[in-house]
Amino acid sequence: QVQLVESGGRLVQAGGSLRISCAASGGRLSSSTMGWFRQALGKEREFVSAISWASSSTYYADSVKGRFTISRDDAKNTAYLQMNSLLPEDTAVYYCASDPRGGYDQASQYAYWGQGTQVTVYS
Repeated sequence: QVQLVESGGRLVQAGGSLRISCAASGGRLSSSTMGWFRQALGKEREFVSAISWASSSTYYADSVKGRFTISRDDAKNTAYLQMNSLLPEDTAVYYCASDPRGGYDQASQYAYWGQGTQVTVYS
């Protein structure tokens, strides 16, 4: 059973940067697409970014394109989301997920989820 644990979320000023991490245990990430999603208070969970196995492809929501960068270190079984030029609307709980059965941008397709890490951006 794969377990995912996010970390690194905190309070940050608008315009700042933050890197959050997702550490996996109980399985190898190297052959799995990894995704990041976020859920703001009172809103539905939304796709943020995904990275395919071997980092061959990366995907981003339009709202974060050019500001966020997804990466992975399969030797460490860890995925990262580097977030720059943060905006108050980026405030949310960020979740990592792995092993989608279908579309990388659809939360319902992912088999494993972490517990989330809170990112709060203040202006």
